[in-house]
Amino acid sequence: MLVNDKIKALRDLMKKNGFTCYMEPTGDPHSSEYVADYYKGREFLTDFTGSAGTAIVTLDKAILWTDGRYFIQAENQIKDSEFILYKMSTPGYPSVSEWLEKNLKEGDNLAINQLLVSQKTIENLSDSLIKKGVVVKPTEDLLDSIWIDRPSLPTNPIFKLDMQYTGKSVEDKLEELRENLQNEEADYFLLSSLDDIAWLFNIRGGDVTYTPVVISYALISANSANLYIDKNKVSNTIEEDLKKHGVSVSDYEDIKIDVENIALGSKILLNKARTNAWIYSSIKDGIEVIDKTDITEHLKGKKNETELANLRKAYIKDGIALSKFFYWLEHEIGNQDINELSAAQKLLEFREEQEGFIEPSFGTISAYGPNGAMMHYSATKESFSKLEQEGLYLVDSGGQYYNGTTDITRTISLGKPTSEEKRDFTLALKGHVNLISAKFLEGASGHALDVLARYPLWQEGIDYKSGTGHGVGYLLGVHEGPHRISTMPNQVALEEGMVVTIEPGVYKQGKYGIRHENVVNVIKNIKNESGQFMNFAVLSYCYFDLACIDKELLTKHEIDWINDYHNEVYTKIAQYLTESEAVWLKEKTRKI
Repeated sequence: MLVNDKIKALRDLMKKNGFTCYMEPTGDPHSSEYVADYYKGREFLTDFTGSAGTAIVTLDKAILWTDGRYFIQAENQIKDSEFILYKMSTPGYPSVSEWLEKNLKEGDNLAINQLLVSQKTIENLSDSLIKKGVVVKPTEDLLDSIWIDRPSLPTNPIFKLDMQYTGKSVEDKLEELRENLQNEEADYFLLSSLDDIAWLFNIRGGDVTYTPVVISYALISANSANLYIDKNKVSNTIEEDLKKHGVSVSDYEDIKIDVENIALGSKILLNKARTNAWIYSSIKDGIEVIDKTDITEHLKGKKNETELANLRKAYIKDGIALSKFFYWLEHEIGNQDINELSAAQKLLEFREEQEGFIEPSFGTISAYGPNGAMMHYSATKESFSKLEQEGLYLVDSGGQYYNGTTDITRTISLGKPTSEEKRDFTLALKGHVNLISAKFLEGASGHALDVLARYPLWQEGIDYKSGTGHGVGYLLGVHEGPHRISTMPNQVALEEGMVVTIEPGVYKQGKYGIRHENVVNVIKNIKNESGQFMNFAVLSYCYFDLACIDKELLTKHEIDWINDYHNEVYTKIAQYLTESEAVWLKEKTRKI
Protein backbone atom coordinates (compact mmCIF):
# COMPACT_ATOMS: atom_id res chain seq x y z
CA MET A 1 0.00 0.00 0.00
CA LEU A 2 1.50 3.33 -1.06
CA VAL A 3 1.86 6.09 1.52
CA ASN A 4 -0.58 8.40 -0.26
CA ASP A 5 -3.14 5.57 -0.32
CA LYS A 6 -2.70 5.18 3.45
CA ILE A 7 -3.19 8.93 3.91
CA LYS A 8 -6.40 8.82 1.84
CA ALA A 9 -7.70 5.82 3.81
CA LEU A 10 -6.92 7.59 7.08
CA ARG A 11 -8.68 10.75 5.94
CA ASP A 12 -11.75 8.72 5.05
CA LEU A 13 -11.80 7.38 8.61
CA MET A 14 -11.25 10.87 10.00
CA LYS A 15 -14.24 12.22 8.04
CA LYS A 16 -16.35 9.28 9.17
CA ASN A 17 -15.51 10.04 12.81
CA GLY A 18 -15.69 13.82 12.49
CA PHE A 19 -11.97 14.40 13.08
CA THR A 20 -10.14 17.31 11.45
CA CYS A 21 -6.60 16.41 12.58
CA TYR A 22 -5.00 13.11 13.55
CA MET A 23 -1.68 12.60 15.37
CA GLU A 24 0.31 9.37 15.27
CA PRO A 25 3.29 9.62 17.63
CA THR A 26 6.12 7.14 18.02
CA GLY A 27 5.34 5.13 21.10
CA ASP A 28 3.53 2.29 22.81
CA PRO A 29 1.08 2.12 25.72
CA HIS A 30 3.99 2.21 28.19
CA SER A 31 5.99 5.25 26.99
CA SER A 32 8.88 2.95 26.09
CA GLU A 33 12.04 4.24 24.46
CA TYR A 34 11.98 1.32 22.02
CA VAL A 35 8.70 -0.21 20.86
CA ALA A 36 7.48 -3.54 19.48
CA ASP A 37 6.78 -3.72 15.73
CA TYR A 38 3.04 -3.90 16.43
CA TYR A 39 3.10 -0.33 17.71
CA LYS A 40 5.09 1.19 14.83
CA GLY A 41 2.05 2.90 13.36
CA ARG A 42 3.92 6.08 12.50
CA GLU A 43 6.38 3.97 10.49
CA PHE A 44 3.51 2.19 8.70
CA LEU A 45 1.77 5.44 7.86
CA THR A 46 4.82 7.34 6.58
CA ASP A 47 7.28 4.62 5.43
CA PHE A 48 9.88 6.44 7.54
CA THR A 49 11.73 3.77 9.55
CA GLY A 50 13.66 5.95 12.03
CA SER A 51 13.12 5.37 15.74
CA ALA A 52 11.71 8.82 16.54
CA GLY A 53 9.10 11.04 14.93
CA THR A 54 5.53 12.29 14.95
CA ALA A 55 3.08 12.29 12.04
CA ILE A 56 0.23 14.78 11.71
CA VAL A 57 -2.48 14.34 9.10
CA THR A 58 -5.22 16.90 8.46
CA LEU A 59 -7.81 16.86 5.69
CA ASP A 60 -5.36 18.69 3.41
CA LYS A 61 -1.87 18.35 4.95
CA ALA A 62 0.52 15.57 5.99
CA ILE A 63 3.61 16.43 8.04
CA LEU A 64 6.36 14.34 9.62
CA TRP A 65 8.57 15.63 12.43
CA THR A 66 11.86 13.94 13.29
CA ASP A 67 15.25 14.85 14.77
CA GLY A 68 18.67 15.49 13.29
CA ARG A 69 19.68 11.83 13.27
CA TYR A 70 17.18 11.15 10.54
CA PHE A 71 16.81 14.26 8.34
CA ILE A 72 18.48 12.68 5.28
CA GLN A 73 16.86 9.29 5.79
CA ALA A 74 13.39 10.78 6.34
CA GLU A 75 13.62 12.98 3.25
CA ASN A 76 14.50 9.95 1.12
CA GLN A 77 11.80 7.71 2.57
CA ILE A 78 8.91 10.20 2.24
CA LYS A 79 9.97 11.90 -1.01
CA ASP A 80 7.37 10.13 -3.15
CA SER A 81 4.50 10.88 -0.77
CA GLU A 82 2.38 13.79 0.35
CA PHE A 83 4.28 13.97 3.63
CA ILE A 84 6.63 16.90 4.09
CA LEU A 85 9.46 16.93 6.63
CA TYR A 86 9.62 19.34 9.55
CA LYS A 87 13.02 19.28 11.22
CA MET A 88 12.91 19.21 15.01
CA SER A 89 15.01 21.74 16.95
CA THR A 90 15.90 23.51 13.70
CA PRO A 91 15.41 27.26 13.03
CA GLY A 92 12.53 27.90 10.68
CA TYR A 93 10.59 24.81 11.70
CA PRO A 94 7.88 24.96 14.39
CA SER A 95 7.55 22.18 16.95
CA VAL A 96 4.50 19.91 16.82
CA SER A 97 2.69 21.89 19.52
CA GLU A 98 3.61 25.24 17.92
CA TRP A 99 2.28 24.06 14.56
CA LEU A 100 -0.97 22.83 16.10
CA GLU A 101 -1.52 26.10 17.95
CA LYS A 102 -0.92 28.13 14.79
CA ASN A 103 -2.79 26.00 12.25
CA LEU A 104 -5.81 24.53 14.04
CA LYS A 105 -8.79 26.86 14.30
CA GLU A 106 -11.95 27.12 16.36
CA GLY A 107 -14.18 24.12 15.80
CA ASP A 108 -11.29 21.82 14.86
CA ASN A 109 -10.34 18.79 16.91
CA LEU A 110 -7.16 16.79 17.41
CA ALA A 111 -7.56 13.02 17.55
CA ILE A 112 -4.74 10.94 19.05
CA ASN A 113 -4.41 7.19 19.51
CA GLN A 114 -5.31 6.90 23.20
CA LEU A 115 -2.96 3.95 23.73
CA LEU A 116 0.12 5.78 22.45
CA VAL A 117 -0.27 9.09 24.26
CA SER A 118 0.24 9.79 27.95
CA GLN A 119 -2.34 11.55 30.06
CA LYS A 120 0.19 14.31 30.70
CA THR A 121 0.52 14.94 26.94
CA ILE A 122 -3.26 15.04 26.55
CA GLU A 123 -3.54 17.61 29.34
CA ASN A 124 -0.69 19.74 28.00
CA LEU A 125 -2.13 19.79 24.48
CA SER A 126 -5.61 20.51 25.80
CA ASP A 127 -4.32 23.44 27.85
CA SER A 128 -2.56 24.93 24.81
CA LEU A 129 -5.39 24.39 22.32
CA ILE A 130 -8.51 25.07 24.38
CA LYS A 131 -7.95 28.82 24.09
CA LYS A 132 -8.40 28.43 20.33
CA GLY A 133 -11.57 26.42 20.71
CA VAL A 134 -9.85 23.19 19.64
CA VAL A 135 -10.80 19.94 21.38
CA VAL A 136 -8.29 17.14 21.99
CA LYS A 137 -9.88 13.71 21.54
CA PRO A 138 -8.13 10.51 22.66
CA THR A 139 -9.50 7.89 20.31
CA GLU A 140 -9.24 4.32 19.07
CA ASP A 141 -6.35 3.29 16.84
CA LEU A 142 -7.56 4.51 13.44
CA LEU A 143 -4.72 2.80 11.60
CA ASP A 144 -5.72 -0.69 12.72
CA SER A 145 -8.42 -1.15 10.08
CA ILE A 146 -6.17 -0.09 7.18
CA TRP A 147 -2.96 -1.83 8.40
CA ILE A 148 -3.67 -5.12 6.64
CA ASP A 149 -0.33 -6.85 7.28
CA ARG A 150 0.17 -5.47 10.77
CA PRO A 151 2.72 -7.47 12.81
CA SER A 152 1.31 -9.46 15.71
CA LEU A 153 1.94 -8.50 19.29
CA PRO A 154 5.08 -10.28 20.52
CA THR A 155 4.56 -13.63 22.21
CA ASN A 156 8.03 -14.25 23.64
CA PRO A 157 7.96 -16.13 26.96
CA ILE A 158 9.24 -14.35 30.04
CA PHE A 159 12.08 -15.65 32.16
CA LYS A 160 12.84 -15.29 35.82
CA LEU A 161 15.94 -13.44 36.97
CA ASP A 162 17.33 -15.34 39.94
CA MET A 163 18.55 -13.87 43.22
CA GLN A 164 22.16 -14.34 42.14
CA TYR A 165 21.49 -11.47 39.71
CA THR A 166 18.82 -9.40 41.47
CA GLY A 167 20.09 -9.42 45.05
CA LYS A 168 16.53 -8.78 46.29
CA SER A 169 13.45 -10.95 46.30
CA VAL A 170 10.07 -9.83 45.01
CA GLU A 171 8.84 -9.70 48.63
CA ASP A 172 11.70 -7.36 49.57
CA LYS A 173 10.87 -5.04 46.70
CA LEU A 174 7.13 -5.06 47.40
CA GLU A 175 7.80 -4.28 51.05
CA GLU A 176 9.93 -1.25 50.10
CA LEU A 177 7.31 -0.12 47.61
CA ARG A 178 4.47 -0.40 50.13
CA GLU A 179 6.41 1.59 52.71
CA ASN A 180 6.70 4.37 50.16
CA LEU A 181 3.04 3.99 49.21
CA GLN A 182 2.07 4.39 52.86
CA ASN A 183 4.26 7.48 53.18
CA GLU A 184 2.40 8.99 50.22
CA GLU A 185 -0.90 8.12 51.92
CA ALA A 186 -2.02 6.32 48.76
CA ASP A 187 -4.13 3.16 48.54
CA TYR A 188 -3.01 2.00 45.09
CA PHE A 189 0.01 2.30 42.83
CA LEU A 190 -0.62 2.01 39.09
CA LEU A 191 2.52 1.15 37.14
CA SER A 192 2.85 1.22 33.34
CA SER A 193 6.62 1.47 32.88
CA LEU A 194 7.87 -1.85 31.48
CA ASP A 195 11.37 -1.68 32.94
CA ASP A 196 9.96 -0.86 36.41
CA ILE A 197 7.56 -3.80 36.21
CA ALA A 198 10.33 -6.17 35.14
CA TRP A 199 12.53 -4.92 37.98
CA LEU A 200 9.77 -5.20 40.59
CA PHE A 201 8.80 -8.79 39.77
CA ASN A 202 12.32 -10.03 38.89
CA ILE A 203 11.23 -11.04 35.40
CA ARG A 204 12.59 -10.24 31.95
CA GLY A 205 11.20 -10.79 28.47
CA GLY A 206 11.78 -10.24 24.79
CA ASP A 207 8.96 -7.95 23.70
CA VAL A 208 11.01 -4.82 22.96
CA THR A 209 14.19 -4.59 20.90
CA TYR A 210 17.31 -3.81 22.99
CA THR A 211 15.39 -3.86 26.29
CA PRO A 212 14.48 -7.29 27.74
CA VAL A 213 11.07 -6.37 29.12
CA VAL A 214 7.55 -7.74 28.71
CA ILE A 215 4.42 -5.78 27.75
CA SER A 216 2.47 -5.53 31.02
CA TYR A 217 0.87 -3.39 33.71
CA ALA A 218 0.92 -3.64 37.50
CA LEU A 219 -1.46 -2.53 40.23
CA ILE A 220 -0.26 -2.67 43.83
CA SER A 221 -2.07 -2.03 47.10
CA ALA A 222 -1.25 -2.65 50.75
CA ASN A 223 -2.34 -6.28 50.50
CA SER A 224 -2.36 -7.16 46.80
CA ALA A 225 -0.01 -7.15 43.85
CA ASN A 226 -1.32 -7.79 40.35
CA LEU A 227 0.65 -8.33 37.15
CA TYR A 228 -1.34 -7.85 33.93
CA ILE A 229 0.22 -9.70 31.02
CA ASP A 230 -0.49 -12.02 28.12
CA LYS A 231 -0.71 -15.17 30.24
CA ASN A 232 0.58 -17.29 27.38
CA LYS A 233 4.00 -15.77 28.06
CA VAL A 234 4.01 -17.00 31.65
CA SER A 235 4.93 -20.61 32.31
CA ASN A 236 3.15 -22.50 35.08
CA THR A 237 6.42 -22.59 37.02
CA ILE A 238 6.88 -18.81 36.90
CA GLU A 239 3.21 -18.14 37.70
CA GLU A 240 3.42 -20.42 40.74
CA ASP A 241 6.64 -18.73 41.80
CA LEU A 242 5.04 -15.29 41.54
CA LYS A 243 2.06 -16.49 43.57
CA LYS A 244 4.45 -17.63 46.31
CA HIS A 245 5.76 -14.08 46.38
CA GLY A 246 2.24 -12.65 46.70
CA VAL A 247 1.72 -11.70 43.05
CA SER A 248 -1.44 -12.56 41.09
CA VAL A 249 -1.22 -12.86 37.31
CA SER A 250 -4.13 -11.50 35.26
CA ASP A 251 -4.84 -10.96 31.57
CA TYR A 252 -3.25 -7.85 30.07
CA GLU A 253 -6.41 -5.84 29.37
CA ASP A 254 -7.99 -6.70 32.73
CA ILE A 255 -6.08 -3.73 34.12
CA LYS A 256 -8.85 -1.46 32.83
CA ILE A 257 -11.56 -3.44 34.63
CA ASP A 258 -9.66 -3.49 37.91
CA VAL A 259 -8.93 0.25 37.77
CA GLU A 260 -12.62 0.92 37.04
CA ASN A 261 -13.53 -1.10 40.16
CA ILE A 262 -11.34 0.85 42.58
CA ALA A 263 -13.61 2.05 45.38
CA LEU A 264 -14.68 5.68 45.47
CA GLY A 265 -12.71 7.72 47.98
CA SER A 266 -9.50 5.80 47.31
CA LYS A 267 -6.22 7.45 46.43
CA ILE A 268 -4.20 6.16 43.48
CA LEU A 269 -0.58 7.08 42.86
CA LEU A 270 0.66 7.12 39.25
CA ASN A 271 2.87 9.02 36.85
CA LYS A 272 0.74 10.85 34.28
CA ALA A 273 3.75 11.10 31.99
CA ARG A 274 3.96 7.27 31.82
CA THR A 275 0.22 6.42 32.05
CA ASN A 276 -1.67 6.28 28.76
CA ALA A 277 -4.98 8.04 28.22
CA TRP A 278 -6.82 4.72 27.72
CA ILE A 279 -6.14 3.54 31.27
CA TYR A 280 -6.45 6.96 32.82
CA SER A 281 -9.98 7.28 31.44
CA SER A 282 -10.93 4.29 33.62
CA ILE A 283 -10.35 6.20 36.86
CA LYS A 284 -13.74 7.24 38.21
CA ASP A 285 -14.59 10.69 39.51
CA GLY A 286 -14.29 10.57 43.27
CA ILE A 287 -10.89 8.87 43.23
CA GLU A 288 -7.96 11.11 44.11
CA VAL A 289 -5.00 10.89 41.72
CA ILE A 290 -1.53 11.55 43.12
CA ASP A 291 0.64 12.39 40.13
CA LYS A 292 4.28 11.67 40.97
CA THR A 293 7.34 9.96 39.53
CA ASP A 294 6.95 6.20 39.85
CA ILE A 295 8.11 4.98 43.27
CA THR A 296 9.99 2.15 41.59
CA GLU A 297 12.11 4.51 39.49
CA HIS A 298 14.15 5.62 42.50
CA LEU A 299 14.23 2.16 44.08
CA LYS A 300 15.62 0.48 40.96
CA GLY A 301 17.99 3.40 40.30
CA LYS A 302 20.07 2.48 43.37
CA LYS A 303 21.81 -0.79 42.57
CA ASN A 304 22.44 -3.22 45.42
CA GLU A 305 25.75 -4.99 46.03
CA THR A 306 24.74 -8.11 44.11
CA GLU A 307 23.79 -6.04 41.06
CA LEU A 308 27.01 -4.03 41.26
CA ALA A 309 29.14 -7.16 41.58
CA ASN A 310 27.46 -8.55 38.47
CA LEU A 311 27.87 -5.28 36.59
CA ARG A 312 31.61 -5.39 37.24
CA LYS A 313 31.65 -8.80 35.54
CA ALA A 314 29.58 -7.50 32.62
CA TYR A 315 31.99 -4.63 32.00
CA ILE A 316 34.98 -6.98 32.02
CA LYS A 317 33.21 -8.99 29.31
CA ASP A 318 32.51 -5.79 27.42
CA GLY A 319 36.14 -4.72 27.78
CA ILE A 320 37.29 -8.04 26.31
CA ALA A 321 34.96 -7.67 23.33
CA LEU A 322 36.05 -4.08 22.69
CA SER A 323 39.76 -4.91 22.93
CA LYS A 324 39.36 -7.75 20.45
CA PHE A 325 37.35 -5.48 18.17
CA PHE A 326 39.86 -2.63 18.12
CA TYR A 327 42.72 -5.11 17.65
CA TRP A 328 40.87 -6.61 14.68
CA LEU A 329 40.07 -3.19 13.23
CA GLU A 330 43.66 -1.94 13.47
CA HIS A 331 45.04 -5.06 11.80
CA GLU A 332 42.40 -5.48 9.10
CA ILE A 333 41.49 -1.98 7.95
CA GLY A 334 44.10 -1.99 5.20
CA ASN A 335 43.45 -5.59 4.19
CA GLN A 336 39.69 -5.66 3.68
CA ASP A 337 36.84 -3.27 3.01
CA ILE A 338 35.29 -2.23 6.31
CA ASN A 339 32.35 0.13 6.62
CA GLU A 340 30.29 1.46 9.52
CA LEU A 341 27.79 -1.38 9.27
CA SER A 342 30.28 -4.23 8.94
CA ALA A 343 32.37 -2.80 11.81
CA ALA A 344 29.31 -2.70 14.06
CA GLN A 345 28.47 -6.28 13.09
CA LYS A 346 32.00 -7.42 13.95
CA LEU A 347 31.78 -5.77 17.36
CA LEU A 348 28.48 -7.56 17.95
CA GLU A 349 30.14 -10.87 17.09
CA PHE A 350 32.83 -10.28 19.71
CA ARG A 351 30.15 -9.51 22.29
CA GLU A 352 28.23 -12.63 21.33
CA GLU A 353 31.31 -14.69 22.28
CA GLN A 354 30.94 -13.52 25.89
CA GLU A 355 29.10 -15.74 28.38
CA GLY A 356 25.63 -14.50 29.29
CA PHE A 357 25.30 -12.06 26.40
CA ILE A 358 21.69 -11.61 25.28
CA GLU A 359 21.50 -8.73 22.78
CA PRO A 360 22.77 -5.17 22.20
CA SER A 361 21.47 -2.58 24.65
CA PHE A 362 20.81 -0.09 21.83
CA GLY A 363 21.55 0.35 18.15
CA THR A 364 25.32 0.76 17.81
CA ILE A 365 26.47 4.23 16.77
CA SER A 366 29.27 3.37 14.35
CA ALA A 367 30.32 6.75 12.97
CA TYR A 368 33.30 7.52 10.76
CA GLY A 369 34.66 11.01 10.10
CA PRO A 370 31.98 13.72 9.72
CA ASN A 371 29.24 11.25 10.67
CA GLY A 372 30.57 11.29 14.23
CA ALA A 373 29.54 14.93 14.51
CA MET A 374 25.91 13.76 14.62
CA MET A 375 25.63 12.71 18.27
CA HIS A 376 23.00 10.04 17.57
CA TYR A 377 24.06 9.07 14.08
CA SER A 378 22.71 5.82 12.71
CA ALA A 379 24.24 4.13 9.68
CA THR A 380 21.68 2.43 7.44
CA LYS A 381 21.81 0.13 4.43
CA GLU A 382 20.87 3.17 2.35
CA SER A 383 23.44 5.51 3.89
CA PHE A 384 26.78 4.51 5.41
CA SER A 385 30.48 5.33 5.08
CA LYS A 386 33.52 3.20 4.39
CA LEU A 387 36.30 3.30 6.99
CA GLU A 388 39.60 4.57 5.58
CA GLN A 389 43.13 4.65 7.04
CA GLU A 390 42.70 8.22 8.18
CA GLY A 391 40.36 10.28 10.31
CA LEU A 392 38.48 9.56 13.51
CA TYR A 393 36.10 6.71 14.17
CA LEU A 394 33.55 6.91 17.00
CA VAL A 395 31.75 3.81 18.26
CA ASP A 396 29.09 4.02 20.96
CA SER A 397 27.73 0.60 21.86
CA GLY A 398 26.53 -1.65 24.64
CA GLY A 399 25.22 -5.06 25.54
CA GLN A 400 22.55 -6.79 27.59
CA TYR A 401 24.07 -9.54 29.74
CA TYR A 402 22.58 -11.58 32.55
CA ASN A 403 25.17 -9.64 34.56
CA GLY A 404 23.66 -6.30 33.57
CA THR A 405 23.47 -3.58 30.93
CA THR A 406 26.55 -1.92 29.42
CA ASP A 407 27.16 1.31 27.51
CA ILE A 408 30.53 2.66 26.39
CA THR A 409 31.95 5.01 23.75
CA ARG A 410 35.46 5.25 22.40
CA THR A 411 36.95 7.39 19.65
CA ILE A 412 40.09 6.25 17.85
CA SER A 413 42.21 7.53 14.99
CA LEU A 414 42.44 5.31 11.92
CA GLY A 415 45.55 7.15 10.69
CA LYS A 416 47.74 9.97 11.90
CA PRO A 417 45.58 12.45 13.84
CA THR A 418 45.79 16.13 13.03
CA SER A 419 46.79 18.70 15.63
CA GLU A 420 43.17 19.89 15.77
CA GLU A 421 41.89 16.36 16.34
CA LYS A 422 44.45 15.77 19.09
CA ARG A 423 43.59 19.07 20.77
CA ASP A 424 39.84 18.37 20.80
CA PHE A 425 40.34 14.73 21.82
CA THR A 426 42.49 15.85 24.75
CA LEU A 427 40.15 18.63 25.86
CA ALA A 428 37.23 16.19 25.97
CA LEU A 429 39.40 13.71 27.88
CA LYS A 430 40.36 16.43 30.37
CA GLY A 431 36.64 16.99 31.01
CA HIS A 432 36.10 13.27 31.43
CA VAL A 433 38.94 12.94 33.94
CA ASN A 434 37.85 16.10 35.76
CA LEU A 435 34.39 14.69 36.48
CA ILE A 436 35.17 11.00 36.89
CA SER A 437 37.79 11.74 39.55
CA ALA A 438 35.64 14.28 41.42
CA LYS A 439 34.85 14.16 45.11
CA PHE A 440 31.56 15.80 46.07
CA LEU A 441 29.26 16.28 49.05
CA GLU A 442 26.36 13.94 49.59
CA GLY A 443 23.20 15.51 48.21
CA ALA A 444 24.82 16.95 45.10
CA SER A 445 22.89 16.40 41.89
CA GLY A 446 24.24 15.63 38.45
CA HIS A 447 23.12 19.10 37.44
CA ALA A 448 25.49 20.58 40.03
CA LEU A 449 28.42 18.47 38.78
CA ASP A 450 27.91 18.81 35.03
CA VAL A 451 30.16 21.87 34.75
CA LEU A 452 33.19 19.81 35.85
CA ALA A 453 33.11 17.93 32.54
CA ARG A 454 32.51 21.03 30.45
CA TYR A 455 35.01 23.37 32.13
CA PRO A 456 38.13 22.44 30.08
CA LEU A 457 36.08 22.71 26.89
CA TRP A 458 34.40 25.98 27.86
CA GLN A 459 37.79 27.56 28.47
CA GLU A 460 38.50 26.98 24.78
CA GLY A 461 35.08 28.15 23.60
CA ILE A 462 33.71 24.63 22.97
CA ASP A 463 30.52 22.98 24.19
CA TYR A 464 28.45 19.88 23.39
CA LYS A 465 24.69 20.11 23.03
CA SER A 466 23.77 17.04 25.02
CA GLY A 467 23.78 15.81 28.57
CA THR A 468 26.97 14.54 30.17
CA GLY A 469 25.50 11.41 31.70
CA HIS A 470 22.42 9.23 32.15
CA GLY A 471 21.51 6.40 34.47
CA VAL A 472 21.83 2.82 33.21
CA GLY A 473 19.53 -0.06 34.16
CA TYR A 474 20.35 -3.59 35.22
CA LEU A 475 19.43 -5.86 32.31
CA LEU A 476 16.90 -3.15 31.50
CA GLY A 477 16.90 0.21 29.71
CA VAL A 478 20.25 1.69 28.77
CA HIS A 479 18.73 5.07 29.65
CA GLU A 480 17.32 5.11 33.16
CA GLY A 481 16.25 7.75 35.66
CA PRO A 482 15.67 9.43 37.93
CA HIS A 483 19.20 10.83 38.01
CA ARG A 484 21.28 12.33 35.22
CA ILE A 485 24.25 14.64 34.68
CA SER A 486 23.19 17.59 32.57
CA THR A 487 22.90 21.35 32.26
CA MET A 488 19.14 20.79 32.44
CA PRO A 489 17.95 21.36 36.01
CA ASN A 490 17.56 18.15 37.99
CA GLN A 491 17.52 18.08 41.77
CA VAL A 492 17.84 14.29 42.14
CA ALA A 493 20.89 13.62 44.30
CA LEU A 494 23.55 11.17 43.15
CA GLU A 495 23.21 8.48 45.81
CA GLU A 496 25.29 5.47 46.72
CA GLY A 497 24.58 2.64 44.29
CA MET A 498 23.43 4.78 41.40
CA VAL A 499 25.02 3.94 38.06
CA VAL A 500 25.63 6.75 35.56
CA THR A 501 27.57 7.48 32.39
CA ILE A 502 30.20 10.20 32.00
CA GLU A 503 30.49 11.18 28.35
CA PRO A 504 31.73 14.64 27.36
CA GLY A 505 32.58 15.22 23.72
CA VAL A 506 33.42 17.55 20.86
CA TYR A 507 31.29 17.61 17.70
CA LYS A 508 32.39 19.62 14.67
CA GLN A 509 29.98 19.54 11.76
CA GLY A 510 31.56 18.34 8.56
CA LYS A 511 34.71 17.20 10.38
CA TYR A 512 34.37 14.65 13.19
CA GLY A 513 32.87 13.69 16.50
CA ILE A 514 34.72 12.77 19.69
CA ARG A 515 33.12 11.20 22.76
CA HIS A 516 34.71 9.57 25.80
CA GLU A 517 32.17 7.51 27.74
CA ASN A 518 32.71 5.40 30.82
CA VAL A 519 30.09 4.08 33.23
CA VAL A 520 30.57 4.58 36.97
CA ASN A 521 28.73 3.86 40.19
CA VAL A 522 28.41 6.29 43.08
CA ILE A 523 30.18 5.30 46.31
CA LYS A 524 30.80 6.89 49.68
CA ASN A 525 34.13 8.59 50.33
CA ILE A 526 35.33 10.21 53.56
CA LYS A 527 33.02 11.58 56.22
CA ASN A 528 34.13 14.46 58.40
CA GLU A 529 32.90 17.67 60.00
CA SER A 530 31.97 18.96 56.54
CA GLY A 531 29.69 16.00 55.89
CA GLN A 532 29.65 12.81 53.87
CA PHE A 533 31.65 13.00 50.66
CA MET A 534 30.96 10.83 47.62
CA ASN A 535 32.90 9.84 44.51
CA PHE A 536 32.70 7.57 41.49
CA ALA A 537 33.97 4.01 41.02
CA VAL A 538 34.77 3.14 37.40
CA LEU A 539 32.99 0.15 35.86
CA SER A 540 34.15 0.42 32.21
CA TYR A 541 37.56 -0.83 31.08
CA CYS A 542 38.75 0.07 27.59
CA TYR A 543 41.80 2.09 26.56
CA PHE A 544 41.79 5.68 25.32
CA ASP A 545 43.71 6.14 22.07
CA LEU A 546 47.09 7.51 23.19
CA ALA A 547 47.89 8.53 19.61
CA CYS A 548 45.21 11.20 19.92
CA ILE A 549 46.43 12.71 23.20
CA ASP A 550 48.38 15.95 23.34
CA LYS A 551 50.29 15.44 26.58
CA GLU A 552 51.24 19.11 26.74
CA LEU A 553 47.60 19.96 27.49
CA LEU A 554 47.40 17.60 30.46
CA THR A 555 48.05 18.33 34.13
CA LYS A 556 50.00 15.93 36.34
CA HIS A 557 46.74 14.80 37.94
CA GLU A 558 45.25 14.00 34.54
CA ILE A 559 48.37 12.12 33.41
CA ASP A 560 48.40 10.10 36.63
CA TRP A 561 44.70 9.26 36.26
CA ILE A 562 45.13 8.11 32.65
CA ASN A 563 48.17 5.99 33.56
CA ASP A 564 46.43 4.43 36.55
CA TYR A 565 43.29 3.74 34.53
CA HIS A 566 45.25 2.16 31.69
CA ASN A 567 47.10 -0.04 34.16
CA GLU A 568 43.72 -1.24 35.43
CA VAL A 569 42.52 -1.87 31.88
CA TYR A 570 45.53 -4.03 31.10
CA THR A 571 45.43 -5.89 34.42
CA LYS A 572 41.74 -6.73 34.14
CA ILE A 573 41.47 -7.44 30.40
CA ALA A 574 44.79 -8.81 29.07
CA GLN A 575 44.45 -12.18 30.81
CA TYR A 576 41.42 -12.98 28.62
CA LEU A 577 43.10 -12.10 25.30
CA THR A 578 45.33 -14.04 22.96
CA GLU A 579 49.07 -13.52 23.33
CA SER A 580 49.28 -11.16 20.36
CA GLU A 581 46.20 -9.21 21.54
CA ALA A 582 47.69 -8.87 25.04
CA VAL A 583 50.99 -7.56 23.65
CA TRP A 584 49.03 -5.06 21.56
CA LEU A 585 46.96 -3.95 24.59
CA LYS A 586 50.15 -3.49 26.63
CA GLU A 587 51.29 -0.94 24.06
CA LYS A 588 47.87 0.74 23.98
CA THR A 589 47.93 1.17 27.77
CA ARG A 590 51.58 2.22 28.17
CA LYS A 591 52.44 5.07 30.49
CA ILE A 592 52.56 8.55 29.02
